[in-house]
Amino acid sequence: MVQQLLSSSNFSIKTQLQSYGQPFLPCPSLSFHTSIITHNIQLKLTKNCASHTTPSKLLLSVKCRQSSEYFEQSSPKCSSFSPSLSSSPAVGVPPKVFVGHSIYKGKAALTVDPKAPEFVPLDSGAFKVSRDGYILLQFAPAAGVRQYDWSRKQAFSLSVSEIGSLVSLGARDCCEFFHDPNKGKSDEGKVRKVLKVEPLPDGSGYFFNLNVQNKLLNVDESVYIPISKAEFAVLISVFNFILPYLLGWHVFADSIKPDDSNRVNSSNTRTVDYEWSR
Repeated sequence: MVQQLLSSSNFSIKTQLQSYGQPFLPCPSLSFHTSIITHNIQLKLTKNCASHTTPSKLLLSVKCRQSSEYFEQSSPKCSSFSPSLSSSPAVGVPPKVFVGHSIYKGKAALTVDPKAPEFVPLDSGAFKVSRDGYILLQFAPAAGVRQYDWSRKQAFSLSVSEIGSLVSLGARDCCEFFHDPNKGKSDEGKVRKVLKVEPLPDGSGYFFNLNVQNKLLNVDESVYIPISKAEFAVLISVFNFILPYLLGWHVFADSIKPDDSNRVNSSNTRTVDYEWSR
């Protein structure tokens, strides 16, 4: 490609010199300085031949056609996957992530999903937790072999204290939680949810039994699912991990800065009263 470009350039130079009555002397010591600007190529040639009697330098500028005629614009035929800027989230905004854990058994299926706490802004510009997060349990009865009727699913929200009861549950212990979603409202008592967690007779795990009575929808349904020791251990590990996040303590921990902490402590050294200093 380069030889073709040089040969075409020499032909153009020779034509221009002959039109002005100047002989064209090919010089083996020509030095080329090339620069590509958009689609044009500019060549600056410095004529420095020993056979030429004129000591001055002749500067010639040759403007060629578009470079696409000489150089192929190759495009990669395959490339590895990489997210584009348009599909990436805005700068400084973390992407939203959905997680969960599911347990499938012959009689029913159970899904476990964490729900984040809610915050409210204060006049000072800070934020405060207005509502703790919770863990949403959803029970779906079986509709066949490896099939579940999610249209009949029943939900139960575990509060932070109820999660603590499950985490501290012993091998022979049982617990029971009662919920009335309409408590304090005009429909109080019309919806009743009871979740019982009790050990299996052979000690191989636990029974999760959810009973829902909804007089508003004329629903009375009970869904139970056996949970093995291994599956229960996974649930307990997940509960222990997510519990501080449901309280919003991770936001507080991320907001702590060494400079701010030292400044507050140094300014309140006379007012702060530590229990262990008494």
